[in-house]
Amino acid sequence: MRAVTKRPDSLTTALHRHIAQAIADAGGWLGFDRFMELALYTPGLGYYANDSTKFGALPESGSDFVTAPELTPLFGQTLAVQVGEALAHTATDEVWEFGAGSGALALQLLDALGEQVRRYTIVDLSGSLRARQQAKLAAHAHKVRWVDALPEKFSGVVVGNEVLDAMPVQLLARHGGHAEGVWHERGVVVAEDGRFAWADRPTPLRPPVDIEGPHDYLTEIHAQGEGFVRMLADRLTRGAALLLDYGFGEDEYYHPQRHMGTVMCHQGHLADGDPLVEVGLKDITAHVNFTAIALAAQEAGLNVLGYTTQAHFLINCGLLPKMEQLAQAQRATAAKLIMEHEMGELFKVLALGTGEPWEPVGFVRGDRSHRL
Repeated sequence: MRAVTKRPDSLTTALHRHIAQAIADAGGWLGFDRFMELALYTPGLGYYANDSTKFGALPESGSDFVTAPELTPLFGQTLAVQVGEALAHTATDEVWEFGAGSGALALQLLDALGEQVRRYTIVDLSGSLRARQQAKLAAHAHKVRWVDALPEKFSGVVVGNEVLDAMPVQLLARHGGHAEGVWHERGVVVAEDGRFAWADRPTPLRPPVDIEGPHDYLTEIHAQGEGFVRMLADRLTRGAALLLDYGFGEDEYYHPQRHMGTVMCHQGHLADGDPLVEVGLKDITAHVNFTAIALAAQEAGLNVLGYTTQAHFLINCGLLPKMEQLAQAQRATAAKLIMEHEMGELFKVLALGTGEPWEPVGFVRGDRSHRL
């Protein structure tokens, strides 16, 4: 019997109903972090758990956004230089990739690293994406395995490309300005017309720094992202972690001028700021506070080995000579990885490690750890 693909309207209706029931079960109000989790990860219905295309270079493919590995294979080939060094330095032979997307990065790393990798483990909650990954990685099927969660103890090199930004965040809103302002946690309710709507509740939660200025302010805190690196610290017995994502250090993240927060949605290669509509049909993300992630890792026992822009990292790992071998059109595409107004400056790379600190090749020039 042929499987029936859910129509987008029926999918979002079912997900809307599911989240509305969760709101009712919670007493009529749900924190945004829980709403975001349901919108993205509800089995079979959430954005990352349904069958939509998601990753691709062009809207015509039905995709919603492009990540660096889909942009050019040079991304994974260059990242492999750092992964290979980390494997050798930590005397490990396994790569653990979180949120492997289409499988493009895994394929690039496996092709480049060869016998340095005995096993490649993908930690991914999405069944539909897992099927795509299995098809793409067929040539490496003898090395690749999929798990739903990390084991209690493991070793190797962890790779997370655009993983932290998809972890649910709590929203904090300040009303009444700096002097007399009251902080609220922003959550979601079901309005009289049945649509989702914002609702704020007073909260003792605060951003990690004081927000100067007299204006109202909206921002995020990242308990789940911080919890993720604490889990890595607790379970990684020997190895390193490379986390690549868009975001800022704390001072820039909570700058008084960034008063609208960083939550954004992606659909059809267009960005919008309303996560309460077309739920399940578009991605929801928030920029990463790399200071909070680094501090959480340090407090849990990991070393911060380096922090820099994606441009500095990839250039340090030898991207430019690789680009020179490409045709002009391919070179122009690859340049987006390092151009300041594209991915080069906004995207950052954070390296964490166990044991004695060491200097990875990707951070030999342009390291910004002192600015975290």
